[in-house]
Amino acid sequence: MASDPPVLLAAVTLLSAFHMAFLARRVGWSRMAHKILPPVVSGPPEFERTFRAHQNCVEFYPLFLVTLWTCGTFSSEVVAAATGLLYMLARELYFNGYIRSTKKRLPGFFLTLAALLLLSVLAVAGIARGILDKYLYTHM
Repeated sequence: MASDPPVLLAAVTLLSAFHMAFLARRVGWSRMAHKILPPVVSGPPEFERTFRAHQNCVEFYPLFLVTLWTCGTFSSEVVAAATGLLYMLARELYFNGYIRSTKKRLPGFFLTLAALLLLSVLAVAGIARGILDKYLYTHM
């Protein structure tokens, strides 16, 4: 019997992709406001902070997706999806804080780390449980 498709994980993943696109658009708005044409990535501090905030979100995105799906697949889809929403909130706080000042990015950064840690721990626990169930307990 086939299991139900992971609709919550898919929904959070799609929403996170839209969020990443919105953050990219904010870099574009900053480019227009400061008259900085691609491929230039330097300019006034406000632009550079906006650009770096987006780049940092891009750098974390693969880690988020892997831990989101692994946690949702091997532990709890509901908890993974809820934590995924928390992660997006954290990234938004991070982005908005970073634009204002590099120090103001820290609350969002720490919340991001907490969300990733939770996803990672639950993913590892779920995989370990699966390995034990499949390879140890079935052979006893």
